[in-house]
Amino acid sequence: MKLISPAKVNLHLKILGKRPDGFHEIETLMVPVTLADEITFERLDEPGILLTCDDPRVPTGSENLIVRAVELFFEETGTSMGLRIQVLKRIPMGAGLGGGSSNAATVLVALNRLTNCRLTIAQLEALAARIGSDVPWFIRGEAAICRGRGERIGPKVDIPPWTILLLKPPFGVPTPWAYQALARMQNKQSIAQNVDGITLCNDLETPVFHKYVLLPTIKNWLLEQEGVIAAAMSGSGSTMFAVLASPALAAKLADSAQAAFGHSLWTHACEISEPPSPPDLPEVGESGFFS
Repeated sequence: MKLISPAKVNLHLKILGKRPDGFHEIETLMVPVTLADEITFERLDEPGILLTCDDPRVPTGSENLIVRAVELFFEETGTSMGLRIQVLKRIPMGAGLGGGSSNAATVLVALNRLTNCRLTIAQLEALAARIGSDVPWFIRGEAAICRGRGERIGPKVDIPPWTILLLKPPFGVPTPWAYQALARMQNKQSIAQNVDGITLCNDLETPVFHKYVLLPTIKNWLLEQEGVIAAAMSGSGSTMFAVLASPALAAKLADSAQAAFGHSLWTHACEISEPPSPPDLPEVGESGFFS
């Protein structure tokens, strides 16, 4: 079995305050894009999980969210199997694009099929919330506004078929640091941009731009380029994205960006996408678990 594990972009991200549980209350509009990892699942005769990845920088032990997802699924459903999981990595790490969260959600969906447990979408989302704040959204992967710490998912939002250019410098931004730095700042207002009735803004730009000064330079450069409708940071960074007036502009803009900021700048042109591999399960119903 092979499944696509898509990246996400935060079109807007508002930080509303600290919660009693230590997380932050947020409101974010997340959309899936056509950039994606590929995850292949192969049954093994012997019990246990063998995780491999084509990128040697990706950890394959218990610190990987895939391993945590497998362990949690087996523990909660009482199932087990031998499984080789191979990840073809295309979503950069530390980018604010949700690669690890997406991988964990994709594994939950795959295990649900392979074990024939028939967990509902709501049950999968409940499991996903125990792995990470973004993971529940990736179960369906539909453009939606998420609230709470990210686990409360609203109804699907219609997004125009934009072309988006992603740009990531050769460093990441630690998400916990970004939230902690925001709490220490007095001016937390982000500048909003409106595109086709969609508001683009990111409160985490304030602390991240203060420390990682290349990122506001990239954003300002993007906004000066012909055919760029809007530009912002996704999640806690370090990926910046530009909404383009035409798909034909993407290649030239990517070349210009690398000429301006160096060839270590990773770029990728993508589209807003539909969920590539829906769970194909009922919203509600009895599955025999979590009763």
